[in-house]
Amino acid sequence: MSTNEQHWFLNPEDDAKITEVFATLRERYKNYKDPWGFNIDLCESALRKLMPLYRSYFKVRVFGKEHVQDKPYLIVGNHTGQIPLDGMLVTMAFALDISPPRILRAMVERFLAQLPFLGDLTAQTGSILGDRANCEYLIDHGESILVFPEGVRGISKNTPDYYKLASFSQGFYRIALQKKTPILPICVIGAEEMFPLVFHAKKIASMLKIPSLPLSANLLPLPSPIDIYIGKEIPIPEHMTADSSDKEIKERVFHIENTVKKMIVQGLANRRPFFDSIRRPVSKFLIKEFRSKSST
Repeated sequence: MSTNEQHWFLNPEDDAKITEVFATLRERYKNYKDPWGFNIDLCESALRKLMPLYRSYFKVRVFGKEHVQDKPYLIVGNHTGQIPLDGMLVTMAFALDISPPRILRAMVERFLAQLPFLGDLTAQTGSILGDRANCEYLIDHGESILVFPEGVRGISKNTPDYYKLASFSQGFYRIALQKKTPILPICVIGAEEMFPLVFHAKKIASMLKIPSLPLSANLLPLPSPIDIYIGKEIPIPEHMTADSSDKEIKERVFHIENTVKKMIVQGLANRRPFFDSIRRPVSKFLIKEFRSKSST
């Protein structure tokens, strides 16, 4: 079977781009041994299948590419949307639109890592259970880690709370201190609009022992344009260590959180139109209703 027959759903430019990217990545990973089953061939296969979503459906744009250097980072950003498509799109961005390309190792919640089939699939395509030992191992091997410090709270927001950043957990910063790994702040704009009308059934989710159960007016994500912003590197202070006080670490994490908030504000100001004639009045109505109920 010819290459064109195998990848008929890709345009020639994207097909050639993926081939070029994975030639570089195979050289980078040729002597790499991964204890979680990371599979570069599966990554390429998945990326080829998802490329039309990235380029044509979500029309992803990446800003701030010049801020990424060829070294390990903890990449920290907002978690948006009702299913973690933002992580997938950010990972694709760093493989396709950053030079040199890299496969981000996304930290995932324990419940996802333990799911049959899906847990193995995410591990083989680069995701890891977000504990300290795993992260330190990857950083020691030159890997960059994608962190959403809002956790499940980031993708468990009802419509009126879209783009409101939940407070960041602090565990990622102790890892950064331990390994003196700089922080690269990012933000994703557009993922919330994939599911514009959402209610979270928290009681049912609790009964089912799952962290979130979003109920949406649409079952499939809408083709909302996605913009990914990459900020300037935030270095790790030389005088701090992984044993620094909670107060010191909280101050640093708060600074990172505020950096991401400012990036969100900038991104929203430049957001591409998407059903604005419907989205804006509906959003205003829901926010008004939410505030009136909160005040009673």
